[in-house]
Amino acid sequence: MTPSARPAPVRFVPLVRLAEVPVIVQFGRVGRSVRSRQRDWLHPPLEKDPMTTGGYDPSKEPYNQGGEPDPQQGGYPPPPGSYPPPGNYPPPQGNYPPAGGYPPPQGNYPPPGGYPPPPGNYPPQGGYPPPPGNYPSGGSQYGGFGAPTQLNVGEAIGYGWKKFSQNAGVWIAFVVAAALIQFVINVIFGGFDTNELSALSIIGAIVSVFVSILIQAAYVRGALHETDGNRPSFGSFFQFENIGAVVVASLLVSLMTVVGFILLIIPGFIVIFLTWWTLQFVIDRNEQPVDAIKSSFRAISSNVGPLLLLALALVGINILGAIPCGLGLLVTIPLTIIASTYAYRVTTGRGVAP
Repeated sequence: MTPSARPAPVRFVPLVRLAEVPVIVQFGRVGRSVRSRQRDWLHPPLEKDPMTTGGYDPSKEPYNQGGEPDPQQGGYPPPPGSYPPPGNYPPPQGNYPPAGGYPPPQGNYPPPGGYPPPPGNYPPQGGYPPPPGNYPSGGSQYGGFGAPTQLNVGEAIGYGWKKFSQNAGVWIAFVVAAALIQFVINVIFGGFDTNELSALSIIGAIVSVFVSILIQAAYVRGALHETDGNRPSFGSFFQFENIGAVVVASLLVSLMTVVGFILLIIPGFIVIFLTWWTLQFVIDRNEQPVDAIKSSFRAISSNVGPLLLLALALVGINILGAIPCGLGLLVTIPLTIIASTYAYRVTTGRGVAP
């Protein structure tokens, strides 16, 4: 190195420029400023969450590059077609009434719930008067029976006696008239030889059977009047119109009885017992002969025990009535017919007048 040669001066670069983060100044206003910049550089501040803070700015959305207005502020133009907003639709074409305001129907119809009462003075629903005579309910349709009503034999016989005693004159007169008619027929046709078949004997037999059937039906008609609460007169015994059904039903019962007696006798008594009420069903309910026989079978079969006791009791009463020269039959025959008809009404649930 020559004395004249001077070393090149050394240049010092400030630490602040080299590190960008001045660490030499640790206090004072300058130090705080430097530390603040250091935090911002190392940990940049987070933007506010638009879902929690409400600070959403649609202009800063990366997809909103065109600067579209905020949809929440109502800045979007209406869609194509210019539909009106909900709730403000124009009225429909035509003169349709508004909802809930339909005009009344044509005609003077009453409002719902205000219908006029039906023609006639019918009682209101639920307020029907009791049936006349307080008859018990059940078994009101032809040929059909409800649960069998328990029949009391003593009450049936007592009812027959009470009704007979209240109208004894008419009943006795009818029994006498019926006996005289049969006596006259027997006298007229009984003088011919029955062993010799002739036209007159055949006619006599037919007339006798026909009269016997009519007399039996008249007894039943009178007993039905009693159970209805109508005290019969002499002419009331013949108030039935279905004479043809009465005759046919009686002939069928007679034929069945004859066949039953041929078959060891006992079936004949069974037929007599089960067809006991055939005429009651024909006269009272106007049933056809076969239907009446079936109805009698069903009704008596539904209450065999009490009815069998009643039948035996009535047979015994008639036997006692026949002992004093048959005079007791003037009482026992009406009593028997009324008691059996009472049992028919009670068993079938038709009811009887007190």
